[in-house]
Amino acid sequence: MAKLNFEADLNDQQIRAVKTIEGPVLIIAGAGSGKTRVITYRIAHMLETGIPQSAILALTFTNKAAREMEVRVKELTGKKLQNLTVSTFHAFGVRILREEIERLGYRKNFSIYDETDRTSAIKESLRECRLSTEGVDLYALGQLFSNIKIGRFTWGDGANDAYEPVYKEYQHSLKTYNALDFDDLLTLPMELFEQHPEALTQYRSRYRYIMVDEFQDTSFTQYRLMRLLADRVQGERSNVCVVGDDDQSIYSWRGASYENIVNFEKDFPGVTEIKLEQNYRSTSTILEAANGVISNNTNRKEKNLWSGNKGGKPVELFHPRNESEEADFIAATIKKIMIQDKLKYDDFGVLLRTNSMTRSIEESFLAENIPYRVSGGTSFFGRKEVKDVLSYLRLIANTSDDVNLLRIINTPRRGIGKNSIAALMEIAKKNHSTLWDAMEKLRYTPDTLFQEAAKGRGEIDEFMVLIETYREEMLGKRGLSAKTRALVDSIDYWSYLVTEYSKNDKMAKWKFLNIESLIQSMETWEKDPDNFDPTLYAYLNRISLITRDDGDDEAGKGKVNLMTIHASKGLEFPVVFIAGAEEGIIPHERSMEDADTVGPGEGDLHAGALEEERRLFYVAITRARDKLFITSCLRRRRLQNTVECAPSPFLAEIPPHLIEYHEPDKAVENPEEAENYFAMIKSKFG
Repeated sequence: MAKLNFEADLNDQQIRAVKTIEGPVLIIAGAGSGKTRVITYRIAHMLETGIPQSAILALTFTNKAAREMEVRVKELTGKKLQNLTVSTFHAFGVRILREEIERLGYRKNFSIYDETDRTSAIKESLRECRLSTEGVDLYALGQLFSNIKIGRFTWGDGANDAYEPVYKEYQHSLKTYNALDFDDLLTLPMELFEQHPEALTQYRSRYRYIMVDEFQDTSFTQYRLMRLLADRVQGERSNVCVVGDDDQSIYSWRGASYENIVNFEKDFPGVTEIKLEQNYRSTSTILEAANGVISNNTNRKEKNLWSGNKGGKPVELFHPRNESEEADFIAATIKKIMIQDKLKYDDFGVLLRTNSMTRSIEESFLAENIPYRVSGGTSFFGRKEVKDVLSYLRLIANTSDDVNLLRIINTPRRGIGKNSIAALMEIAKKNHSTLWDAMEKLRYTPDTLFQEAAKGRGEIDEFMVLIETYREEMLGKRGLSAKTRALVDSIDYWSYLVTEYSKNDKMAKWKFLNIESLIQSMETWEKDPDNFDPTLYAYLNRISLITRDDGDDEAGKGKVNLMTIHASKGLEFPVVFIAGAEEGIIPHERSMEDADTVGPGEGDLHAGALEEERRLFYVAITRARDKLFITSCLRRRRLQNTVECAPSPFLAEIPPHLIEYHEPDKAVENPEEAENYFAMIKSKFG
């Protein structure tokens, strides 16, 4: 490969971070400081020094980030990277379990449940425990089970202990159906390493150089998994490098802990700390505003971002009368700047604290014919017709998967009545077996023993033959997309859609086109020259992991990005609007609640909740490259009422000389007037 030219491409601190490859290393990478470039150059440098690909493990949080990292390393080295492991934590867990899960009593062809499948399994577990599902917040219960599994909560210390038998039944059903949920992808590898030290030794000797991206977003579980792999016997140094920014730690509600940075320094003595403080993204005005806000947090690593891009336009603050005027201002300003600065729609990011705030902005965008996309809507893989086809594939891959069997046993309708299904479930329960095993028993047992289920015997047998035929066709073989298309034809899904949408043929066609899009994407995946395992199992694992954290990248091109601040992390836009900068929204009113009053699913709010909200605002500010607008309404409609709003206290933390304050159609440019305005806010919030 061509020799890397560090001096031309990197600053001094970046070069130091790239070349320090032995021993524990902590890289504090401020927003926009070229973190991804440093990581990819570091991997390329390791390869250049003769470290084999197979000895390097790079872990990150999204499939998109992992792909980007791998592509950049390929471009730098000109090498095929067949033995380099660049992966999300969950995908790495899948890799370990595919190799080792039989040691834990599972079969290798396990299924991975998504949120819908998990909710169905929890519902079934409630029924098994003779508890009603009515009035139960299944999402919150799922969050509780997740927190129990990863060790954030324990039974015996709260009002939720009544659900302990349901949790045990849920765990039992997962094992019975040879299925895993997303938490298992991290907890089971740790269970494996703790119960089978020889497996841990094997992985430790394989991965001698470990890197973790976005380290501030790691949960305690992910940290423990990393530490298990990185620890070395006495006398050996751990070659582990973690890269992150505690000022961008905004995911405590899903278990992330910026305190892992402190844990890392304690658990890996002799850490080399390197700070990346030069920002390549934003103007110095935007960075000074961000620094002014985040400096008010006490629990943080001291750093001061600076930019070679001196000056820049002031931060513009507007106080609209209500959310409708706020939305109209954003829409009109986007159109105006597009004309003035010759920008494209996807150069704009509109950031909100919660997705529930999008409605008025969407209405203004529609009225002004501004194309946009909202993050967090129903994903392609979450659409019913796509999930139906994937459920067939999941059942073909794993006939023990009751959740997906129940989803499609009568989709399209094939005459298997509810009574027959209920009878099959009774047989399965009596024999402690899966539904597929119950259907097998029905096949070869006299009708008199299973009279109710036997009424649908012919249809059940046809269904089993269909699945068995495609199991034989698909498992371990190529041509998955063509066989999936044949499966869709075999079940005559088109006729099913026509019947379901008899009064809306456009909807039927649109849904069938979604299935065709699924098959086409499958075909593209199969033909990818870097895909060395185009099998059904590999495809289903990929889909489960993709739907976890990635949206449709192509869908947003040429559209304004309307998203939550959380969803914007890692992105940047020439122009950013932060809407709803009001007390009770930023910071969110829930951050002020006592942690003891919070139930499952609402997040583990703690004493540092206000600091996390400030970090969230800091993340929002640092998404902007050239221009930042902030809106704070005087009034906002909440439910059926219109309420008076106060500005966010974080606005008073932006140095006043950076602000241009607007009345409608009028800018306040007098610095003294701006100073008086911010003095008023400061006095209000003390």
